[in-house]
Amino acid sequence: MSMLEELNNLVTGCGLPVETGVFSDVAPDVYVVITPMSDTFDAFADNLPQADVQEARLSLFVKGSYTKQKNAIVRALLGAGFTVTDRRYVEREDDTGFFHYSVDVSKIFEME
Repeated sequence: MSMLEELNNLVTGCGLPVETGVFSDVAPDVYVVITPMSDTFDAFADNLPQADVQEARLSLFVKGSYTKQKNAIVRALLGAGFTVTDRRYVEREDDTGFFHYSVDVSKIFEME
């Protein structure tokens, strides 16, 4: 399973709509957009990478308080073995009324 698949399953398991890159449908009052950030090789042996480190940003958009959804997402991420590398309030978008909160994650996958 890829990191994006895993993140999509995790977010939908929290009861939240999710898309990758951009939310293409009419936005509900709560949704998540996943943005892949990087894929790097790590831990080399015999000149071959032994691990693939993947990173992504989960952007949570909520009209109203985002605390409940943020906490559920972070607990699910940590429970699934993700490393949370950053969490931050981004802004309140005046034109849409959405509060934007981001969670950056990283996970190491062994090379097959």
